Amino acid sequence: MKSQSSKKLLTLTAILSLAAMTLTGCGSAEAASDLAEFEVSEITEEVIEEESVALAAEAETSEAAEAIQYFKKGVYVNYAKDAEDPAKNYFYVFNGDDWGRTEEGSNGAGIPFDCVQEDGQVRFSFGSVDVLEDVLVVTGVEDRNVYGYYDDDMKLELVFEYLPDADPDTFNAINYVSDGDYIYENQNGWSIKYDPNLFDITQDGNKVAIVYNGEGVGTNMIMVTYDVDKSAKEARDAFVQEYGENATTSEGVFPGTEEIHGYWASCPPAETGSGLYMEAVTRDYMEGYLSFEVIGHKSGNEELDMEVSDRLAGIIDSLTFLSF
Repeated sequence: MKSQSSKKLLTLTAILSLAAMTLTGCGSAEAASDLAEFEVSEITEEVIEEESVALAAEAETSEAAEAIQYFKKGVYVNYAKDAEDPAKNYFYVFNGDDWGRTEEGSNGAGIPFDCVQEDGQVRFSFGSVDVLEDVLVVTGVEDRNVYGYYDDDMKLELVFEYLPDADPDTFNAINYVSDGDYIYENQNGWSIKYDPNLFDITQDGNKVAIVYNGEGVGTNMIMVTYDVDKSAKEARDAFVQEYGENATTSEGVFPGTEEIHGYWASCPPAETGSGLYMEAVTRDYMEGYLSFEVIGHKSGNEELDMEVSDRLAGIIDSLTFLSF
């Protein structure tokens, strides 16, 4: 797109050219040529000067805009600058340059925020209903680390340390600080705790496979399914049919709840063969059903089999649900 100065230059050049043509028609070709050459030269210098000033102003504005982007998309751990051996378990997760959430590593709690980054300060708006506004006065930036203090406590200088290994789109504060179990949260409102060194979790559509990769024989896993084509009891009956004549059924309180009814189907390992055993528990859930099916293999080594069984049971026992 041409600048206004460039358009001005083209327009004036065209006018002068027409003037020159008019003078030429009147028998004054040499005078017209001299006039046109003088005027175009003078106007060109003026326009070039205007264009240079405009470009310089545009560059200065661009540099200023870049200079006030203290925070960019990423994860920052927040702590007091003068603290000795800070815990580093409170995080600002910027999903964009001007919005995100906070998260605590101890319990995952946090609040959403929006922010406006200005010259020398960042204005935060915390919360979605009762909004709390705070102004961070920026005292320095180094290697994407931001330093400053909130204007209501000038004595407490803070560090916002950038974490290059943390992805804001998948960040989980509890998992980041954990030296043991991780938390897996499913979009359908349930979560479990697991040891990432012993389990691999993959999702395919409405199914989640929680596969034990520790010592054992055969496949040892939990398959979680959410669907709306059956009720919980109908889903349990389908497992019974699949398991065959050795299947048994029972009912009780579903794991991770206090009063939700659950339906069990169990198939013990055969006396001969691969040692395959299966157990499924289902519950009614969001206009459909949710099932957790344990698929395991007995090795004949009692100690090893007990370890695998306890690990799988631990996953089920850690089950929790969001309140809708």
